[in-house]
Amino acid sequence: MFNKAALSSYHFPCANVITLFQLVCSCLLLYALRCWDIISFSAGETQSIRYNPATLVPHKTLLHTIPLAVSYLLYMLVSMESIRGVNVPMYTTLRRTTVAFTMVVEYFLTGQRYSLPVVGSVGIIILGAFIAGARDLSFDSYGYMVVFMSNICTAVYLASIARIGKSSGLNSFGLMWCNGIICGPILLIWTSISGDLETTVKFPNLFAPGFQAVMALSCTMAFLINYCVFWNTMLNSALTQTICGNLKDLFTIGLGWLMFGGLPFDLLNVVGQSLGFLGSCLYAYCKLQGR
Repeated sequence: MFNKAALSSYHFPCANVITLFQLVCSCLLLYALRCWDIISFSAGETQSIRYNPATLVPHKTLLHTIPLAVSYLLYMLVSMESIRGVNVPMYTTLRRTTVAFTMVVEYFLTGQRYSLPVVGSVGIIILGAFIAGARDLSFDSYGYMVVFMSNICTAVYLASIARIGKSSGLNSFGLMWCNGIICGPILLIWTSISGDLETTVKFPNLFAPGFQAVMALSCTMAFLINYCVFWNTMLNSALTQTICGNLKDLFTIGLGWLMFGGLPFDLLNVVGQSLGFLGSCLYAYCKLQGR
């Protein structure tokens, strides 16, 4: 919601810079918490940070997380761009199809197979997404294409968390740190070359209290959301994380209608969103039953 406010309400033109701000804030906070020994980057961490004062993790471990960092960077950049061209309710609807992409990616990366009840609950979610978007009056082919690209990147990203998180020995904070120190410099160079940093400096609302408040809240929420995503994915699975996100969509859709508009009321949309919510609840029930 805060990203949408910065890009649409304040017409901030540089989505990549928002991602850069989020990475910088995340790294600064993680560095401070680690130096003060409030958090650790791996289970049973005993190595002193004095041996790796710049990276805080062994260089071999840092190299091992490069595929995850690349998938994270693509996920963040494409997801940020996808928010710009699609209204919040329809964006949420299209994002629900991520569950199908996640199942496919998990199968090819880890060989993960799911039971028929789980597949059925995912099918209900997808059906609800198509019903909800059947009469979208604000169709944008480019916006829809970017959202589906975001779905693919999200699926690869979550599957990479589940795979590399186990093999690297890092916890959620450690994975977030490696993502930040790998992606941060790359994104800084990219925004400098593309002219986004210069555009940001010249942005007329850069020092407006409202815009700065939105950016601060965006960075704060990005840190908290990323941590929860890493934690849930490593504790459960990529598919569970994807479907858990659907349970909050009812509130996202309501706030999107109230704050940003852009989508007339449609009974089909309500039915579709309700089906998606039902599918998510059925998946949760299947997991509780151990299926």
